[in-house]
Amino acid sequence: MYKHILVPVDLADTDLAKPAIETAVEMARASGGTVRLINVQPLTPVMLAEYVPPDFEAQQRRSSEDALGLIAGECGLDRAHVSYVVRSGGIYHEVLEEAKAIDADLIVMSSHRPAMRTYFLGSNAGHVVRYAKCSVLVVRNKS
Repeated sequence: MYKHILVPVDLADTDLAKPAIETAVEMARASGGTVRLINVQPLTPVMLAEYVPPDFEAQQRRSSEDALGLIAGECGLDRAHVSYVVRSGGIYHEVLEEAKAIDADLIVMSSHRPAMRTYFLGSNAGHVVRYAKCSVLVVRNKS
């Protein structure tokens, strides 16, 4: 069924990502597929660049890679079927670029319950659903 499943993970709210990761793992097991976790780091605004250490972005990347490595190790798939990557830039743009790079046939992502602000501004999940070239499964958090 699905061979390459991409799961965006917000490391600031890993509880939100848990249902999506669990769903992706179940689907990968059923089809013998792989799961790729992705975290997108925002770019440091130019006006703040002089106030952060020169290696700030490298430190952030290492910290994110370590956190994704822990999540990948705890997801229940063997190492041959789970991987992770940290990218920098706009969230939905980088998720779509990674999906294209790995030839993903499914993106599984969590979403908050809609709020008034997301109706006017749009959400990352909404952008991914609209512009993805593959299927997208949005898993709602029950709370």
